Amino acid sequence: MNDSATPAPLPADLFDRPDCAGGLVPFRVGDKWTGVVLRCLEEGPRRFSELRVPLHWITPKVLTETLRAMERDGFLTRTAYDENPPRVEYELTALGRSLIDPLNATCEWSRAHLTEVTEAREQYTAR
Repeated sequence: MNDSATPAPLPADLFDRPDCAGGLVPFRVGDKWTGVVLRCLEEGPRRFSELRVPLHWITPKVLTETLRAMERDGFLTRTAYDENPPRVEYELTALGRSLIDPLNATCEWSRAHLTEVTEAREQYTAR
């Protein structure tokens, strides 16, 4: 008996749609560091050492992993120049740039609801 207030059970094939098949959905957009890297590359190409300045709390290993994953997903390009010393620059692709507006919307939402989220966390911790 399904009461009107009880939602229907979730189907086993909920994620068996073509747009979700095989883990192709780019979850990287919501990972811990992609948003801040996008923000750093918004104005143009940057070298790794330039990215390390505002992202000093991210270890070089994790930043490298994030940049590689973003390159794999098509969000940025990595250009190595044949110079001595070697120079490498990272730059957003059109696909990566298409994430700037959603990132801005997320930041706006966060600013508008920061107090509510903070209060909810405090209430949760107090339990």
